[in-house]
Amino acid sequence: MENTLHSHPYYPVGASIAGYSPNESSLIELLVKAGGGCTALLGLTFILVSYARPRLCLHDRMAILWFMLLTAIPYVAGTLHCFFEGYFMVNHREMASAQDLFGQLWKEYALSDSRYMTSETLVLCMETMTVDLKLELDESLQGWSDLSLYKQLLWGPLCFWVVTLIITQDSLRHPIQLLVCMSHLYGDTLYYATSLFDHYAHNISYSRPEGYYFWLYYFFMNLIWIVVPFCESRSKKATVCQGRRLNIEDEYTSRLSGSKYSNFVDSRSIPAGVCGPFQNPLEPRPG
Repeated sequence: MENTLHSHPYYPVGASIAGYSPNESSLIELLVKAGGGCTALLGLTFILVSYARPRLCLHDRMAILWFMLLTAIPYVAGTLHCFFEGYFMVNHREMASAQDLFGQLWKEYALSDSRYMTSETLVLCMETMTVDLKLELDESLQGWSDLSLYKQLLWGPLCFWVVTLIITQDSLRHPIQLLVCMSHLYGDTLYYATSLFDHYAHNISYSRPEGYYFWLYYFFMNLIWIVVPFCESRSKKATVCQGRRLNIEDEYTSRLSGSKYSNFVDSRSIPAGVCGPFQNPLEPRPG
């Protein structure tokens, strides 16, 4: 029994992983299948969006592909919001022996982070983020973190919603998109932090010693989900702030209309920051 638990290629060497069996497919086969599926999904999405909304700018089309990506291919920490993560939640106890496409992909990625083979919690404290999800987990889901359920049931559908909002050019897309991007940054930061904490504080490494497992699988693949959300969040923050400023200017103009200050200032000439949240919009500008 001891040999069965510890006969695996994952680190730490003493990790208990019952029923492990090597992947039947080669890495090239897995990459071709996964890459082909992703290419087909994103290509079809791009064609449909271009046909339905030909006036959408390139940035919006790329944003649509990105959020479709988040719902259908590996996300922060090697998970998926909806499909891949849902598979993991249901099958995590039998993952070590799985031979289907998703199972083999999980086992390959787990060479850089064996926590996915042992079903360890990815974060130490996420209860405050899940208190509103009044859900009873069935037996197959017990032992997995609230973070996984949270992302699958909330952030995945939110990504689909963002795609819809972008296609319909709804202004609500900006705050929702900012919210989703910030959640990605938060989740990926926690993912890195928990692993690094175990490495430096407890001298526990979850990655194999070969450099490409750590730097390519673990570091680079997850860094993408920090860089892109960071850039998107900055863009959305600027858009939201600009919209707020224009609303303040419109309110400023409306409240000046008919008052003794009505001829005092052209609202569109108001410099940024004049009507801040703590300023009286009816107060004349100095000078």
